[in-house]
Amino acid sequence: MRADRISIAGLLLGLAAIMVGQVLEGGSLSSLFQPAAFVIVIGGTLGATMLQTRYPIFIRGMRMGSWAFAAPAVSTESLIRKLVAWSHLARRDGVLALEKQMGSETDPFFQKAVQLLIDGADANRLRDVMEVELTTYENTLRQSARVWDSAAGYAPTVGIMGAVLGLIHVMENLGDPTRLGAGIATAFVATIYGVGSANLVFLPIGRKLQTHVSQLITLRELFIDGLVAIANGDNPRIVESRLLGYVARIPD
Repeated sequence: MRADRISIAGLLLGLAAIMVGQVLEGGSLSSLFQPAAFVIVIGGTLGATMLQTRYPIFIRGMRMGSWAFAAPAVSTESLIRKLVAWSHLARRDGVLALEKQMGSETDPFFQKAVQLLIDGADANRLRDVMEVELTTYENTLRQSARVWDSAAGYAPTVGIMGAVLGLIHVMENLGDPTRLGAGIATAFVATIYGVGSANLVFLPIGRKLQTHVSQLITLRELFIDGLVAIANGDNPRIVESRLLGYVARIPD
């Protein structure tokens, strides 16, 4: 994992812009902090998202949220160098020589692909089996990433619900002017929380996660192509030339 500085800077800039704008308008920062509005919007959004999503997908989606600020390590060039080295080794000593390399692979996807190659699967069978694995992997990650898109869709509506609840509170206390301010503040701040969280947090994180998922999928496509080339006995130079085409698609 590596820190994604632009995501951190973007979130801080967005929050700072709102607070600075509030001060420039002559408002108080304290008026933006309403615990009741926060509970309504975040709790309601979380509940709606949980209701929509299966538990494993929801949990994985929450964990993936950290990817927006600490991106998963993607090293295309080092993977290409490894595959080219394996290609040299397989041409010289046969694919069984790759069995010693299994210990260096911690990703179950990569382990299974290498095991198929070692077990003698031909290029077409290797590609067919691993493409099924890749499709399952991609569907799981994309469903998990969409948890944040779902939250972005619910948050503004829940914010409006919070505003309505605040106005109900105001109407119930029209005879007590001292309690009107808090109710009105909760009403409008709930709307800000709903719209702000959707457009400054949930939606950007969802889009960033989709970008990382695409990179991880492409990295696995590269790995499959490399192993298929090894299974076909291609010249290592040809293998390297083919795989280098992925570099522009997966920026490190």
